[in-house]
Amino acid sequence: MLGSFAATILPIVVSSESAVVDVPVAQATDAFGWAALILWLPALSTVLCGLCAVMKVKSKLPGWITVGLLGTSFLVTLALFFSYEDPVIIHALQWLNISWNGDGETVQFVANFALYVDSLTLLWMLFVTGLGTLIALYATEYMEVDVGKGYTRFFAGISVFLFAMTALVLGDNLVMLYLGWEGVGFASYWLIGYYYHKPSAVAAAKKAFIVNRIGDLGLALGIYFIWHNFGTVEYRVLFEALNAGGYSTETAGWSVRAIPYLLMLGAFGKSAQLPLYVWLPDAMEGPTPVSALIHAATMVTAGVYLIARMYPVMLLDEYALPIVAWIGGLTALLAATIGMAQYDIKRIFAYSTISQLGYMFLGLGVLTSFGAAYHVFTHAFFKAVLFLTAGAVMHGFAGQLDLRKVSGLRHMPGWRIVSWTMFYGCLCLAGFPLITNGFYSKDQIIAQAFITPGFGFVALGVIGLITALFTAYYAFRVWFRVCAGPVHFEPGDDHHNGEHGGGEFHPHAPRLVINLVLVVITIGAIGSIFLGGWALHGVEDSTALYESPHVEGAGFWADPHHWMPWVASAAGIGGILLAWYFHLANRNAAERMKNALLANGLTRWLPTAMENKWYVDELYHATVRAPLWILGHFLNLFDRYVVDMFLVDGIAKLPRALARTFQPLQNGILQSYAVSMAGGVALVAVLVVLMPQLVEWVRSVMGGAG
Repeated sequence: MLGSFAATILPIVVSSESAVVDVPVAQATDAFGWAALILWLPALSTVLCGLCAVMKVKSKLPGWITVGLLGTSFLVTLALFFSYEDPVIIHALQWLNISWNGDGETVQFVANFALYVDSLTLLWMLFVTGLGTLIALYATEYMEVDVGKGYTRFFAGISVFLFAMTALVLGDNLVMLYLGWEGVGFASYWLIGYYYHKPSAVAAAKKAFIVNRIGDLGLALGIYFIWHNFGTVEYRVLFEALNAGGYSTETAGWSVRAIPYLLMLGAFGKSAQLPLYVWLPDAMEGPTPVSALIHAATMVTAGVYLIARMYPVMLLDEYALPIVAWIGGLTALLAATIGMAQYDIKRIFAYSTISQLGYMFLGLGVLTSFGAAYHVFTHAFFKAVLFLTAGAVMHGFAGQLDLRKVSGLRHMPGWRIVSWTMFYGCLCLAGFPLITNGFYSKDQIIAQAFITPGFGFVALGVIGLITALFTAYYAFRVWFRVCAGPVHFEPGDDHHNGEHGGGEFHPHAPRLVINLVLVVITIGAIGSIFLGGWALHGVEDSTALYESPHVEGAGFWADPHHWMPWVASAAGIGGILLAWYFHLANRNAAERMKNALLANGLTRWLPTAMENKWYVDELYHATVRAPLWILGHFLNLFDRYVVDMFLVDGIAKLPRALARTFQPLQNGILQSYAVSMAGGVALVAVLVVLMPQLVEWVRSVMGGAG
């Protein structure tokens, strides 16, 4: 199977006789200089939020500044979209332009602040700026309790996040992409640790930052090897070199074949794939708008964008994309099993994000870059809805997110918009047939896994179907528990008065802004159903272009694209029905099943392992964190007692110790000086008498040795 897959793509990447990769290459233009405002407006928002902090603004002004400038950035993106015809490069300012002499010729390194605009760029930027604006608008109400405290700091972080993401997507070279890559990493550290007085938030921010450094190292090395082998970091020049085909992976050596794997490592870190996904669930420690921004519109899609943008480069080694497919499929399945056993609503949705990202990488790996990109687009809408509805629940119930402690939300006054927008978001996540965007994008990926020849790709298709069943179950486990059933609620930990025996708790429903944002994004999710053709064009006119394998002249059952909607729909509906039975019709049945599994020695491990996230964090602790902790403390002790005490301080103390030894000789007493002189004379006399004998003895010894 792997051989047939290699036969599909290998001739594309090793031939050096003609154009081997038909990549649309952008041309420079001066016609769209105003498009740079997409970048500069979020940067301006950051500066103005900083001024608000300096001036100690105690109002919502920072929030409205951020919303206004991000909204204007979206409008500029929209104007660029309607003006777009062919891929172009828009110069903003000169950044890095370095030249030097090497091996008798001039070597040049160019990385300008310029925009690379093609249909893939516009696909990403429309939902990045559009959803980013709506999430910031939502946050003006959600974060109002922090007005006068951390409110300005929060919106400054949001602005940095959006500036970095626009730089990542719009940049015309890999260095600018890396700038945005590190920028979103820094902003995520800033925002995940927003509640810095909470140790759990600080730990989550550090975890996200450190885990991402592993992937970032891979990306940095990949960029270096691209420059080393192709002499450029600019997309246009790189893709022209790939089109020309004047290279061979056989003769260029291991450094060319390593490039796809290094880019893959970077993508897996940023987009939370095995084994680097562990930071993303802990990112829920940040405010909910941050969760929505990270999971729906920005950071976690960066890895998918990287692989899609560099798709021709990923074909430099025939094994790279099959590995992407398998990592994506296994991540989707693993995260879904964990999500089924969690009780924190936001963490369930976090694991669903990891799982859906797995689908996206699966799509890239089985050569449906369209399916992957379209699923990124649809997922951005329904996942934003799910996180923002979870945030509304958390906001209204004093931080309560345990799905066992809130029920009947749709029956409460003021909560119907939250309940029904969450319902539609869950339908999209489950891939409910015909009326949801997830149905169209997810099925495209699963069906392609059955068509594309590759090592075990049919098994990946089956994994995709099983994951679809699990996804529908845990999505509606949340909705049936929280929004359906009898009215019941318990306040969260933020209800300090209740903890100390204070007054009765009354949940407060979201107001106009939160409800408006939920409705608008839900309408966007519905509208995205009809944008599959546009998303297909977005891939076809970009560097992610690749003609997916298909079944020629096949009948209904021979082509998975024909029957997959029915099979995947059956899996999704089956998961919804299971959730309905266990979490609405007979809520005690779920607990009884769990207790039965725990009571059986053969099955006890299953619910325990799922609830404890398969002990992956504990495994990391045992194999990575604890050994490094032990090594760090050992090196600390070695540094303190060997290097400092013995070597540094010991050598410094040696002259002082010798001085103290001879100090009594310099005591100012005449008799002591006389004794010293006599002793010196005696020592010289002994040496004069014994020295000839000593020299003779040394000569005899040396002569004997010779």
